[in-house]
Amino acid sequence: MNIKEILDKEVKKRNIATEVNQEKLDPIIVAHKYNDESVALICALFSYGSVKQIVKFLESLDFSLLTKSDDVIRDALQNHYYRFQKSEDIIALFIALKRFNVHSSLEAVFLEGYLQKRSVLDGLSRLIERLRQYYTHNSSGYDFLLSKVSDKTKGAGALKRWMMYLRWMVRDDAIDMGLWQGVTLSDLIIPLDTHTFHTSQRLGLLKRKTYDLQAAIELTEKLKEFDGDDPLKYDFALYRLGQEKIL
Repeated sequence: MNIKEILDKEVKKRNIATEVNQEKLDPIIVAHKYNDESVALICALFSYGSVKQIVKFLESLDFSLLTKSDDVIRDALQNHYYRFQKSEDIIALFIALKRFNVHSSLEAVFLEGYLQKRSVLDGLSRLIERLRQYYTHNSSGYDFLLSKVSDKTKGAGALKRWMMYLRWMVRDDAIDMGLWQGVTLSDLIIPLDTHTFHTSQRLGLLKRKTYDLQAAIELTEKLKEFDGDDPLKYDFALYRLGQEKIL
C-alpha cells in the first residue's frame, strides 16, 4: 500500500463515534457533551499537556457560568487553575466569552475576518482581538492561552489549539462537530501537534524540521494531494498513529 492508501484506511477506521471514549480520550469528548461553540473553544484552548489531565480539568468546569454575572464567575472559578493558567486567567476567558455571546457569536466574528481573503488566519486574528476587547487582562498564562497570529508564518507558533478548534467547528463527521457554516474545508490548516509532526516526517509527508506554522501549512498542502477538498480528514488519523506509536 502507498501512503495515501494507508491513510485512507486509517481515516475509515477512525471515523466512528466510539473512537473517542474513556479509554481513548480526546478533549472533544467534553465538547460533544454540550455541542456549543463557546464550550468547545474552552476545551480546545486548554488542550495542551497530558490528555487525561486536560479532560479532568475540563470536566471540573461549570460551563453554565457562561451565562452568569461577572461576580458569580469570579467566585466559582477562584480556586481553579491549569498548568500555565492561574484562576485569574480562567476567569478572564469565561467573562470574555460571556460578554462576547451577548453581542455576537464566535462564528460570525470569525467569518468577518475570514471571508475578506478566505484566510483562516485573518478570521482567528479577528476572534482573538475581539476576545481581548471584551475583557482586558494581561498575563503570560492568558497570552499563552489565547495565542497570537503572526504575519510571518516562519517561526510563528503552529496555533495547534486554534486550528483544532476550527476543525471541530467546520468539519462534520463522526469525530468533528460541524457547528459552523460558510468556511471552505480546503482553507483549513492542520492542527499540528508533536505526534502529527513526527508521524508526518516518518511518512515522508513533511520535510520541514521546525515545528511551526509554516510546517502546518506545508503538511496541509501535501495532504491536499490526497484530498484537495478536505485535507484535514487525515488529521485525526495521523494524530492517533503517533499517539498510539503505531509507526
